[in-house]
Amino acid sequence: MEKVSVLAITKNGVEMGLSLKRLFPDWQIFAPSKFSDGNDMIEWYDESTSVKIVNLFKSNDALICLFSLGAVIRLISPHIKDKKTDPAVIVIDDKAQFVISVLSGHLGGANELSNEIAEKIGSTPVITTAADVNKTIPVDLIGREFGWKIDDDSTVTKISAYMVNKEKIGVFQNAGQKNWWKKELPENVSIYNNFDDLANSNSKGFLIISDQVLDGMILENAVVYRPQTLVVGVGLHWDTPKETIKNGLESCLQKFNLSGKSIVRFVSIKKEKDVVGLIELGKEMNIEIEYIDREELATISTPNPSKTVQSFEGTSSVSEAAAIKSSEGILIVEKQKFPPNLTIAIARINN
Repeated sequence: MEKVSVLAITKNGVEMGLSLKRLFPDWQIFAPSKFSDGNDMIEWYDESTSVKIVNLFKSNDALICLFSLGAVIRLISPHIKDKKTDPAVIVIDDKAQFVISVLSGHLGGANELSNEIAEKIGSTPVITTAADVNKTIPVDLIGREFGWKIDDDSTVTKISAYMVNKEKIGVFQNAGQKNWWKKELPENVSIYNNFDDLANSNSKGFLIISDQVLDGMILENAVVYRPQTLVVGVGLHWDTPKETIKNGLESCLQKFNLSGKSIVRFVSIKKEKDVVGLIELGKEMNIEIEYIDREELATISTPNPSKTVQSFEGTSSVSEAAAIKSSEGILIVEKQKFPPNLTIAIARINN
């Protein structure tokens, strides 16, 4: 976590805060100025704690409170929004017996951080999230360490309930890292090697890990994860506008049933000046751009080399060669032409 603050409001809390600072040097420790002894490891505040905690709640990735759980809940409850945006909140009692994960346990990382703190200070972590208590798969965290995206999170709560209640769950995966669950699968979870078998199973809920757009009634009871597996090679002119590239990309994704949420980067030939349209699209979609020298591209074997491209760019392929080179994988969409100034090819990273 990038920004973590600790709030202490008792003398014992101040001492605990100093201990945490020694273990986690990047953390900021806050305490009321009435306890100040001039120690510059602590940031002493003059405003009321009810004001201070709100400021810290809104400006941190995690907030660790060294006072009672009830008081913390009363102070932060008016400012809680949702688990996607709220910071992790952890409470440690005045004697450091328990480290309690209070808010944003999964997505915010409070559970993981509570366990880490408890291990370092010799306390007992208190985790109440059902998936953790039941030692089953946390549906909302699958693939998070790999940067996977959930396609539509509206079904997460329902499928999480199926998981912890041990209803039958079917899993289908055709892209992304295979080691997303490092333990033995729960008894209620079964893996299917193809989508039809999954659809025809008697599973109540489904986990689908794919960079493809799939259809079927089962999607109403599925969480679909988008692994970052697609590399989009782009051949273009110096003045190809953003909208042309965007329209071409959307056409390719639709034609080949691929999800834009699985695009990890755009790749093109390194020119004297970067193409503004591609830069603008990368910013709009929050996708990074990689450039490869023409000499490197010229070494890549592609299915559709072009003498015209060779004469202009010094390599017989841009979009296909760039996608293959950057992904180190396989080409799944051969060069698609959008005359007069755009070609797109897509490769899949092999995990």
